[in-house]
Amino acid sequence: MFLMSDQHDSHAHFGWFKRRKHLTTDDITVVDTDMLKRAVGAAALGNAMEWFDFGVYGYIAVTLGKVFFPSSDPTLQLIATFATFTVAFLVRPIGGAVFGPMGDRYGRQKLLAVTMIMMALGTFCIGLIPSYGQIGVWSPILLLLARLVQGFSTGGEYGGAATFIAEYSTDRNRGLMGSWLEFGTLAGYIAGAGAVMALQFTLNDADMVSWGWRIPFLIAGPLGLIGLYMRTRLEETPAFQAYAAEAEKREHEKPGWRDLLTVHWRQLLKCIGLVLVFNVTDYMLLTYIPSYMTVTLNYPESKGLLLIILVMVLMMPLNILGGYFSDRLGRRPMVISACVALVVLAIPSLHLIRSGNDIEIFGGLMLLGLALVCFTSSMPSTLPALFYTPVRYTALSVAFNVSVSLFGGTTPLVTAWLVKRTGMLDMPAWYLMGAALIGALTMLTVRETARLPLRGSPPAVGSDDEAERLMNGKQRLTVDPTPPSVP
Repeated sequence: MFLMSDQHDSHAHFGWFKRRKHLTTDDITVVDTDMLKRAVGAAALGNAMEWFDFGVYGYIAVTLGKVFFPSSDPTLQLIATFATFTVAFLVRPIGGAVFGPMGDRYGRQKLLAVTMIMMALGTFCIGLIPSYGQIGVWSPILLLLARLVQGFSTGGEYGGAATFIAEYSTDRNRGLMGSWLEFGTLAGYIAGAGAVMALQFTLNDADMVSWGWRIPFLIAGPLGLIGLYMRTRLEETPAFQAYAAEAEKREHEKPGWRDLLTVHWRQLLKCIGLVLVFNVTDYMLLTYIPSYMTVTLNYPESKGLLLIILVMVLMMPLNILGGYFSDRLGRRPMVISACVALVVLAIPSLHLIRSGNDIEIFGGLMLLGLALVCFTSSMPSTLPALFYTPVRYTALSVAFNVSVSLFGGTTPLVTAWLVKRTGMLDMPAWYLMGAALIGALTMLTVRETARLPLRGSPPAVGSDDEAERLMNGKQRLTVDPTPPSVP
């Protein structure tokens, strides 16, 4: 049973809120374990397919520069390619602003199916675009349009997928369940990098530029159909079903953009700060560093990709372990520890990467990978918990994509430009350290949410026995002692 706030009706749009003395067993959500596993698996698999599509572009950037941006300077080609990569991030907030409110009104599951097929379509179309040598300037223009479709669809993906898993999970294991989302992201990146590396090993440079680069993009078509099938078979989250059933009676009190910006603005800023450090680290290590090694350090492209793949393979099980520890230790220790590690280890890690020695390069990449794991394992449960159920999809999608567009997605382009402009080979490390300071300061302002119900949702447990123990215990039922005040 989903009850609105037992306080004044002006708090109704925050969703569920009760004090312990008013709690009944009907209020507690008992999660269907089999349905939870299906939901997490389908969301993670769909996420893997989306990020295969998105990641391929970064891993094949050097070749794409030759195909779409003719120039005698390889660095300028790379910057032009990453500029097109970055443009897709500029429309992500628009995608989030469109898909988020629809997800909060019509449901999470429906929107995730839509974003899946749009991403696959945009990626598939890139594989069909003629080269610059064939149609001239129309070639990069068509590439730009396809990237805009990718960016628009991705605007609703992460917020929706993270919300979906968080609302399906029990309070006790939300970190562990959420970590599977980034497990899927890593799997997608690995598949994309593996496809590119396989082509580089089997094709010569001429064939790669002529036609080989198209293959990983064309794979997106059938992958998208598989992901669409998986997502359409899911049921809506228990938290949203409960809220929607009650909200139908309170149509006039559903939150809008004004509520989001005037009531939840602090949480939006906190989300932007956390996403900044999370995504700067992610795109620096997994997208920019491979190209930095090839273009700036003259390290063989195929060897660089192989090392990145190995790092990501090792990150996958560590990510699940990190999700487990985020439930036990808390989200704040995980995120703050990662930020401190980046400040201390960014420059030593980059010096190892610049050494030219394969083992030392791997060591430098792995140090950055360990810091990134702390983010990837805890952020999927940290970020949705910042917001209340009625606005969660919208708030998370908008804040996440604004931050990614301004800071995360621009990381490869800005870092490549700074290295070219200043000649400072340590610039990627300084960039990471700046992001880490912002992330640490932000996390200090965030309340701990591990093992607590989501804001605006009733407690979620895994069994009737656990529900009974909750009824008889003294555990807190809400993160915030009272809902935020309404201006």
